[in-house]
Amino acid sequence: MSISIRLKGFLDENQVPYSVMTHTRAYTAQGAAATMQISGKELAKTVVLWTGEEMILAVLPAPNHVRLDKLAAEVRKSVRLATEAEFSSLFPDCEVGAMPPLGSLYNLPVYVDESLAADEAIVFNAGTHRDAIRMRYDDFVRLAKPSICSFARKE
Repeated sequence: MSISIRLKGFLDENQVPYSVMTHTRAYTAQGAAATMQISGKELAKTVVLWTGEEMILAVLPAPNHVRLDKLAAEVRKSVRLATEAEFSSLFPDCEVGAMPPLGSLYNLPVYVDESLAADEAIVFNAGTHRDAIRMRYDDFVRLAKPSICSFARKE
């Protein structure tokens, strides 16, 4: 499996320059960063959360964790992690846990931790546990239209 056809079409349609990085199969963001030989801070992971009756995507550096209390204050609703069973059907073109952080592809709001803005480029899962996309952070923001706030905790 290569990158999601939906993702490739979306990037090409929006004329966004990107590169595909294929790596050894990895099931965690930190593991993927290690196989690509990049810092975990450079790899953005996507976490699916419930806020009231709505799911959202939280995007943050691979080694960090979502501070649910901070994100709840931002969205003004209670926030909890969604289970794989709850969200897997929302991403039919992706392997479970390898969804890209482009919520507009799946009609989901996106919240990005402000620490990702420090890098010129962003790397993220491309729908599989073997493929990632690298693109300019500014292009990502233009496409994802995220709310940018502070909710990541370093571990």
